[in-house]
Amino acid sequence: ALQMTSDEIQTEFRMALAVKLFEMKRLSSGLAARLAEMDRVTFLMNLSRYGVPMVDAEETEVLTDINNA
Repeated sequence: ALQMTSDEIQTEFRMALAVKLFEMKRLSSGLAARLAEMDRVTFLMNLSRYGVPMVDAEETEVLTDINNA
């Protein structure tokens, strides 16, 4: 029904697991990317496919960072 090969299913599973662990703050983006077997930038760019933001910061944190830049 999925029309996916075994390799495609494994790749999707690794990515889904990496995204969930990243979202739960159990893995850094770098470690999650390694789990998903891709580079960090590609991992971060693919988070939107799963509805997960790249940055999970409160508005006050972002404003503080901007003011300190």
